[in-house]
Amino acid sequence: MTPAEQQILPVVEESAATRAITGSSEKSDAPAVVLRGLHKSFGSQNVLDGIDLTVKSGETVAMLGRSGTGKSVLLKLIIGLQKPDSGSILVHDQEIARLDLDALNAIRKKMGFLFQHAALYDSLSVEQNVDFPLKRHTKMTDSERGDRVKQLLASVGMERDLKKMPSDISGGMQKRVGLARALALEPGILLLDEPTAGLDPITSGEIDELILKLQEEHQMASIVVTHDLQSAKTIADRITLLHEGNVLVEGSFEDLEKSDNEFVSEFMKRDS
Repeated sequence: MTPAEQQILPVVEESAATRAITGSSEKSDAPAVVLRGLHKSFGSQNVLDGIDLTVKSGETVAMLGRSGTGKSVLLKLIIGLQKPDSGSILVHDQEIARLDLDALNAIRKKMGFLFQHAALYDSLSVEQNVDFPLKRHTKMTDSERGDRVKQLLASVGMERDLKKMPSDISGGMQKRVGLARALALEPGILLLDEPTAGLDPITSGEIDELILKLQEEHQMASIVVTHDLQSAKTIADRITLLHEGNVLVEGSFEDLEKSDNEFVSEFMKRDS
């Protein structure tokens, strides 16, 4: 796990960590994430050029685009790992860019992050990886944490593998464990960076079904960065296509397929 990945592991309020994972029963129209006029450059490279995007509670938005179009950068901005050059990032009505570290950590309590390569601690077992944020940031007893970890691993189909090390399980299983850890602190927002990257089609399909199941149970606002067009079609309520630093088009999968924009048509043909 890289230092950057360690930095954005979620921090939890002690009271929140003792609640059962139940999720809300209904979707809400309240926006969970609102981006307005978001700009980000690295030197002379203009990565994001005025992004506008709203994600409602209970909604899953998939972000597509060519490599280097700023999709993963956008997730890092939302989690507060990087700061925008200009523009607004509202997470549950709080402006991320203006928060100090303590306030930023407080808002991170409401967000879960699944890293592209799962980012499990190699020296910790599956059970210990999921237990890590609970042990570090709560006052739950060993028994309470143990029950919670087993519940989380059962929710992703990994309850029989809790004693295994990350090196002893497949890439798809590591993604499942990463999802369990991301859900440990009951986030209202889930950010997923290439959840099916490097997986075979069958395993990718299983991860997609798991994401759908968890979304139905927890009704989180989810933003999924992916190159996997089939995955986006399966899991997303809405799809956005980034091009040249901005949202070129958004809508359903069918909307993108019917687009008469030359770049959109070419993208869909090459990635389908």
